[in-house]
Amino acid sequence: MEPNTISEKTSNDEEIVSNKGSTTVADTDDVENANNNQKTFVKSKAEKKLVRKIILTVMPLVLWISTLQFADKSSLSVAPVLGIFPDIHLTGSQFSWLGSIFFIGHLVCQPINNILLQKLPVGRLCGFCVLIWGSITLGIGYCRTFSQLLAARFLLGVFEGNSLPSVYLIVNTLFRRSEQATYYGYITLANGLGIMFQILVAYGILHMGDQRGITMWRWIQIIFGSMTMLLGVLCFFFLVDNPKSPLLRLTEEEKAITDERIRDNAVVRHKKLKWDQILESVLEIRFWCICLATLGISMQGGGLATYNIIIMSGIGTFTTGETILLKLPSGALMSLAVVVATVLAQRARQLCYSAIFTCLLSFAGCIMLATANQTAVKLLGLYLTVFWSGSYSILTAIIGANVSGYTKKIFYNGSLVVCMTVGNFIGPLIMLERQAPRYIGGMTAFCIGNGVALVCFVLMRFVMQRANADRLSNPPAKPTDITLDLTDKQDRNIIYRL
Repeated sequence: MEPNTISEKTSNDEEIVSNKGSTTVADTDDVENANNNQKTFVKSKAEKKLVRKIILTVMPLVLWISTLQFADKSSLSVAPVLGIFPDIHLTGSQFSWLGSIFFIGHLVCQPINNILLQKLPVGRLCGFCVLIWGSITLGIGYCRTFSQLLAARFLLGVFEGNSLPSVYLIVNTLFRRSEQATYYGYITLANGLGIMFQILVAYGILHMGDQRGITMWRWIQIIFGSMTMLLGVLCFFFLVDNPKSPLLRLTEEEKAITDERIRDNAVVRHKKLKWDQILESVLEIRFWCICLATLGISMQGGGLATYNIIIMSGIGTFTTGETILLKLPSGALMSLAVVVATVLAQRARQLCYSAIFTCLLSFAGCIMLATANQTAVKLLGLYLTVFWSGSYSILTAIIGANVSGYTKKIFYNGSLVVCMTVGNFIGPLIMLERQAPRYIGGMTAFCIGNGVALVCFVLMRFVMQRANADRLSNPPAKPTDITLDLTDKQDRNIIYRL
């Protein structure tokens, strides 16, 4: 149930909510439910104003981080049609390694990043890493050999590895559990915007040509690197990571509401690393379901993101400009997938079922790519594969809504990013050059990955539903003291969102 928030029905069927001694009357449209088994609560007008303030202060920077993070790391996918192969004298296998090495850097980052997130201000740490990765992206535009590119892509992965865990933790900290699915969705939706932005920039560069003796593929690195460095400076000084940050300019009433919101989302910053919370995580079936599902759907995310333009070129006879523009719907559909998954999760109040739906669409796309011969069908299949992003956004929401304990939440988020990294690393390597243009081995692996994810979503929902039934039949006698930093397993007041 929602701590310290009690809902009652009046004779007029209006919702009256007690929140730290005050009462608020609202229409049923303003009521949010944790799930079908939980009591309801209503946001007051003051809380809605506070949420708008948080959104306007925090989300623009968070969304730009997510947009440029995806644009920077996937800018390699458009490089083949902008001249990277003849310029650097790359082979197909070397190109695969440039796609995969990024994720090795990402993986190396995670253990260190988990400790730094516990010890340092999240906003300052994130801003510093964004600034450094922007400078590395800029530097990639000046690489002359394969070995230089390989080293730069590795370092890019190391510093970009901080961004997603940081923004996930910021959303965990600033928003109620019932709000988090929406804002996790926005973060993943920004990845689709990153693809669209990248494609439009690439198309413009294609018409610009090799200006000032600089090859076209280098210009896209220079442009995105410069933008990212500017974003890093802004994040270092202005990215809010604390619900009581001076940058939010809270009134006394808003401070009281913030205390209630902190109790609801059960995220209170602790600098001490609690190894017992990590041990509790690795012993949970749900943890391994999240890890395996993330690994399964991320393989195609990495493989198809790197080879998207190459696959597109093999589907039909297109000009270079047409090939670039045909990637544009992939970005739009990636954003649409997140919207579909998020809306379904909100309307049906079912996180796992929403993820299963988008995972099935992605599964269908992989099958079409592997088996179809017609150009239109293969193109449709390629577009459907991006619906993995809807399932991924729900995975982040499941962690945000159902995992408590500061160290445990950081560990879950870090593990999700590790598994996403491993999947993205494997993806390009199983796209074997000798199997082009159908890439049967890769498509088969992607189908298996989607199948594993589907099983994990079903099992995870069953485990959490069984825990809910036990807690609702034997509810605790008093509310939880959030300063104790209890995990969701220890805090029986928490009802899992399914």
